[in-house]
Amino acid sequence: MTLSPEQAIHFGPYRIYPGQRLVMEADQPLRLGRRAMDILLILLEHAGQVVSKQQLIARVWPKSVVEDINLRVHMAALRKALGDGQAGQRYIVTVAQRGYSFVAPFSVEHVEQSPKSAANGPSRHNLPIRRTRMIGRQALVDSLMAQLARQRFITLVGPGGIGKTTVALRVAEQLIGRYRDGIRLLDLAPINDPSMITTHLAALLNLSLHDAEPMNGLARLLRERQMLLVIDNCEHLIDAIALLSESILRAAPQVHILATSRESLRAEGEFVQRLESLDCPPPIAVLDRAQALTFSALQLFVERAMASHDCFELSEAELPLAIEICRRLDGIPLAIELAAAQVGSLGLSGLLSQLQGSFRLLTQGCQTNFGRHQTLRATLDWSFELLSACEQTCLRRLSLFRGGFTLESAAAVIVGQHIEPGMVFSSITQLVAKSLLNVEVGDEEVFYRLLDTTRGYALEKLAQAQELPDTRQRHAERCLVLMQQAQNDWEQISSERWTERYARSLGDIRSALDWGLNAQGPQPLAIRLAATSTPLWQELSLLKEHGVYVRKALALLEATHQPCPRVTITLKLALGSSCYHTLGSSAEAVEAFVSAKHLAERCNDVAGQLKAISGHLAVDLSCGHYQQALEQSRQFERLGLHGDAVLALSTQRLRVLALHFAGDQPLARENVEQVIQCLAQSGHLNRFSYCFGVHYDQSVAALTILARILWLQGHPEKAWRTARQALDIAMQINHGTSICYTLALAGCLIAHYNGDTPVARELLNLLLEQAKKHSVLLFYTWAKHYAQVIDVAQMPASPRPDTGLIKEIMVTLDSRFIDDALLERAENGAAGWSTAEILRARADALLAGDCPSSIGAAEAVLLKALAVAKTQGALAWELRSATSLAQLWQRQGHFRQAHELLAPIYQRFTEGFATPDLTKVRRLLDELQRDLPD
Repeated sequence: MTLSPEQAIHFGPYRIYPGQRLVMEADQPLRLGRRAMDILLILLEHAGQVVSKQQLIARVWPKSVVEDINLRVHMAALRKALGDGQAGQRYIVTVAQRGYSFVAPFSVEHVEQSPKSAANGPSRHNLPIRRTRMIGRQALVDSLMAQLARQRFITLVGPGGIGKTTVALRVAEQLIGRYRDGIRLLDLAPINDPSMITTHLAALLNLSLHDAEPMNGLARLLRERQMLLVIDNCEHLIDAIALLSESILRAAPQVHILATSRESLRAEGEFVQRLESLDCPPPIAVLDRAQALTFSALQLFVERAMASHDCFELSEAELPLAIEICRRLDGIPLAIELAAAQVGSLGLSGLLSQLQGSFRLLTQGCQTNFGRHQTLRATLDWSFELLSACEQTCLRRLSLFRGGFTLESAAAVIVGQHIEPGMVFSSITQLVAKSLLNVEVGDEEVFYRLLDTTRGYALEKLAQAQELPDTRQRHAERCLVLMQQAQNDWEQISSERWTERYARSLGDIRSALDWGLNAQGPQPLAIRLAATSTPLWQELSLLKEHGVYVRKALALLEATHQPCPRVTITLKLALGSSCYHTLGSSAEAVEAFVSAKHLAERCNDVAGQLKAISGHLAVDLSCGHYQQALEQSRQFERLGLHGDAVLALSTQRLRVLALHFAGDQPLARENVEQVIQCLAQSGHLNRFSYCFGVHYDQSVAALTILARILWLQGHPEKAWRTARQALDIAMQINHGTSICYTLALAGCLIAHYNGDTPVARELLNLLLEQAKKHSVLLFYTWAKHYAQVIDVAQMPASPRPDTGLIKEIMVTLDSRFIDDALLERAENGAAGWSTAEILRARADALLAGDCPSSIGAAEAVLLKALAVAKTQGALAWELRSATSLAQLWQRQGHFRQAHELLAPIYQRFTEGFATPDLTKVRRLLDELQRDLPD
């Protein structure tokens, strides 16, 4: 059939709206991955027919070459999400050697309007796409949704494998759109250090913490939030989570918490909901197949058996066997899944016989949590024993992965003693088939993951087999190789694909660094990893956290007899960037860039010199050392980079920065327009000037400076459009430090200069939020200074800036920020771009004293400001200086002189006549015109 936006296709409990690519289960959206949705729509188009694998691959991946396994895992994910096989219902069947067919009965309706789905709106949650259909828990989910409104803090408690995470995620998914500030999931499984909990949660919540009292600070920052926190896998961090939860509940009355743990948190205000096993048919009742399948444990068993073995059908004759299997497994979902995965090879009678032999030491019918724990442990032991020796080794060694991993990564960590590369793929396929390894389907790649319960079990086995040190070594080596690949790919593939491919490795990188940088770990390997992983920390704007590892690595490296110069250079540059953003223009940042430059010169490392010079240049600009920065920009030419178009473009952009702040606006604009034109034509996939010490998106950075130049040259509307374009790009790519950069240098300022106070305040709040989230203290400090002018009520008054670029910016926002040090910089030429404004502010201060002797001095200062503004091509400053001078002459009765000064400057403007500066001039000109003698 032909699918149209006006249709809704109904089958089973689902209604599909092709126009919206929306699947509704009853009144709740079912969130499928993009590829899974593509497959479902194609199969519906050809309902009742066989669609070949080749057809599906050609339609779903039209521009990529993919293997059959990609299609198989996406198909498996789709079936699992739909609950294909539940209660014997089949939606999609595999036709051997041919392909797949949608076989369920369906109906087509005409719809006037598709339903609005909160899940399709702006993302206000970080919940994963549901990978399996929940069975037997809907009544509990409904109850928990109602209870959360009253209890605020609920902990789902039960043994491993009982389904706590599944229930918590289903509750959260059904509450999407109910909380103003959204829903956030914090998975504690990868975290071992209690002190890291608040750091990870703060990152999820876009908040920045002070190191003194991070927990109380986090709670206070949540005071106005109305949101749901889902905290999963708390059992190994109970005390810390209890304290955190109590702190949040006291300080933030509209925050609700849903936690999962194997035992209660024993926290104040906690409501404990124990999760029981799935319902099993009673042992003595005589039930037919339809009656038996009303019990959730049997439903799950049959669904998972059908998913792992296409030909499985539960007959009436074998029904007692299936019931006994579910009872013997105490209705534990994970245990049932593990057993169902063996149906294809053992059959029901063989499966029951195996379980009876494996569980002979267990107390039958024990319903305590301890008993269920024993059941799951026995099931894991039994499943493990059924594996081949190769599969057992694979499972053990995979337990070191904290997050998702590719087949290639798995092979790198597994291959070693007793395992050859060729054996890995078939072993992993078997582990997936036996439900010991989960498949996560990304839009472009396939990743594997161990459930936390299975991972913990396998990690025990790894230690018992005395394979832990060697496997950790291979894991760290794989992390290094992965980050080397990431470094190479950084310039070759789009940022979106790059992030999907490598960001999920962050937990493994942290784990490898935490182990490798301590006394027992492979320190040289970890040092190289700290350096090589720089692009990942940069892309995710985690510069502060990276700085902690970098300092450790440098301390270890400097203690060695012969530290590797290139690794040292990389680490010094990373330290410089981290210090610059998190501490501001500190001595540590300067020392890092200077020492990196000297070392790069000794090694004849041109790229290293370029990064060090550019990093130092950024610090100098922030400090207000404009002439020094201009001289540094000339060093790029001496490095002989003319043969590299990308580097030449990047160095030209940095020269624009130096020219702009030094005060040469015409030359700066000429250069930046060339840069933007070249960027538009290059089609280069990378966002950053990778050979530079401080990284921002190239287009964002260039447009930001162009916006500033345009405003200074008298184009306020064009400047605002350009600043908005820079911000839109930064938000679209979601790069935190680039967002902070463009807001701090252009967006907030130009909105305020142009008199758009509501927008200026909105952007200021965004800057504060982003700078907090990414620990960019430099721009957070700037934002607090801006608030003193843009939004006084935003926060308590900050101390005046002592020095640097921010001090000059503040004078352009409010002339009351003038002081003697700034005046001295203006008079000796060091103030560059802001010289005319500083002089004008000085004149205003002289005139405010209303001292006759100061009038002549003020007039001289304004004439000088006017001349500087003309020389620099800064029409905006020329207008302001001329306005102040014309007002002075107006008070002296020199009406014609004032009019003749101001009118020609005003007439050079072609836009922005509603801005405060031009509105003020228009009024003044009208007054002067009225006062002119006839």
